[in-house]
Amino acid sequence: VDMTDVDRFAPDGVELPDAPLYLVTGVDRGGRMANRSPQEALPALAREGRSPLVLTEGIHWILQRPEVLERDRCFMTIGSRLRKPNGTPDARTPAIWISNGTGRDGRERREAPKVGWCWWGNRHTWLGFGSTTGRSLTG
Repeated sequence: VDMTDVDRFAPDGVELPDAPLYLVTGVDRGGRMANRSPQEALPALAREGRSPLVLTEGIHWILQRPEVLERDRCFMTIGSRLRKPNGTPDARTPAIWISNGTGRDGRERREAPKVGWCWWGNRHTWLGFGSTTGRSLTG
């Protein structure tokens, strides 16, 4: 409910295999980078030889391994961005976390996984940066 334009967020600055299905390896939720902004984390990931996850990769990872998403140990997927009509990036970046069941989420969604957004320049102590060491068509 907080991100009605989620389908408009697309890979940005990330090279994906040219196939509908591919393998993402060395996936990490990036907790060591908590309390950095996406703007700060992106070059740090590159220095480590890592590529930021796109939103669909983060969702698929959680669907396959639900235990990856823990309260206060969630992650952003900064490989996805929304571009405005003039080509500049939107100030939001997608993130996946566990709902507190407040606000528009409603009490019935407390403890449920949530796709939301954070500001590109903001830091969060409880959000890491999902990343991968590689993407390929085969393992």
